[in-house]
Amino acid sequence: MNIELLPWQQEVMGDPSRFKVVVAGRRCGKSHMAAVSIIHSALAKTKGVTMYVAPTQSMAREIMFSKLAEIAHPMGLIEGSNINNLEMTLVGNRKIYLKGADRPDTMRGLSVNHLVMDEFAFFKSDVYETILRPTLSDLRGSALFIGTPAGRNQFFEIYCGAVSGDWPDYNGWTFTTYDNPLVDKAEIEHAKKTLPDWAFNQEYRASFDAKGSEFFKASDFPTYTESDRPKAPCQTFIAVDLAGFNEVGKSKAKTSRLDNTALAIVKVGEYGWWVKDIIHGRWDLNETAIKIFNAVRDYQPISVGIEKGIAKQAVISPLMDLMRQYNRYFRVEELTHGNKSKTDRVMWALQGRFEHGTITLNKGEWNATFLDELFQFPNQLVHDDLIDSLAYIDQLANIAYTSDYIEEEYELLDAYAGY
Repeated sequence: MNIELLPWQQEVMGDPSRFKVVVAGRRCGKSHMAAVSIIHSALAKTKGVTMYVAPTQSMAREIMFSKLAEIAHPMGLIEGSNINNLEMTLVGNRKIYLKGADRPDTMRGLSVNHLVMDEFAFFKSDVYETILRPTLSDLRGSALFIGTPAGRNQFFEIYCGAVSGDWPDYNGWTFTTYDNPLVDKAEIEHAKKTLPDWAFNQEYRASFDAKGSEFFKASDFPTYTESDRPKAPCQTFIAVDLAGFNEVGKSKAKTSRLDNTALAIVKVGEYGWWVKDIIHGRWDLNETAIKIFNAVRDYQPISVGIEKGIAKQAVISPLMDLMRQYNRYFRVEELTHGNKSKTDRVMWALQGRFEHGTITLNKGEWNATFLDELFQFPNQLVHDDLIDSLAYIDQLANIAYTSDYIEEEYELLDAYAGY
């Protein structure tokens, strides 16, 4: 085929990966890329059918049917087509089916040599795993996931896997509207000036992070160095949110998407909270105990709290061994959910404080991870371990202040009035 392609389209088409994930801005050339991919595979593969799937059947008709005809008809490649059934037959009886993810049962039982999933961010969550992926198995068919982001959802998850290097036969790319030289740059700049930042970033820059959290806004989260910290009297607290414990020597690739253990070290005073550090990572049981013990040694908090649960019970034993070994003892408070959902607990502890500027962050490598969690919260595909540990400071500080409170002896002055 002699079809003109943009540089980014040539790069993707020439890549040998079986599964390709393309995150692209609007008017980037996604539909043309998808159509060329479909026609090329249909002509190159003799067995099975080539299939295009859009979020709905009507979208498949509107986006792709005419696009395929526009490319294939002038080249004399079409033997027959049926717009009602959304089918097209190319020379050599090569079949192309256009489907909608809103009608998943119509795709069962097919043997597919190449699958294009357009605007994958808008697919129902289980359509690929339960319906589409099995159609590729007998012929070891290839797949192209392509579309513009819509927040962090299944498209984000598959993209992360593709670019991580941990998924065999996968590769991923991000292209913005700027990567299409046929789109007037003045038009893009006009959109940038007139659209909300999140909308422009999502639609034109192909950003998964564009809209962010419905609770926390990326407007102003200042960070300070130690010398900038308010000098008012304060007390240090350490709150620990435990994850599962890694097995020694276990491959990190299999746990890269799992929860992290997080230790929030916070100085609390009349001015509010100053977050000194949030130590986080995935460690085995003994490493976790060492991290907690060393943090207590280094920062000397007045109170340490660990989230209630099986993980706390497990880590207490090696932690006590360290205390005996180094003759340094400290009390561990038990932190609980308080019969609140995680969202409610985090919101109660953090939202008002951030809005009123009473939480400030120490500059550190952990800032980017923390703010990413914060601006995406709540999202099941984004970790929330760092913000969860910080939210526990609210409970821990209250425990400490309550235990320090000494009630004065009550003296009844008037037996009739009761006071």
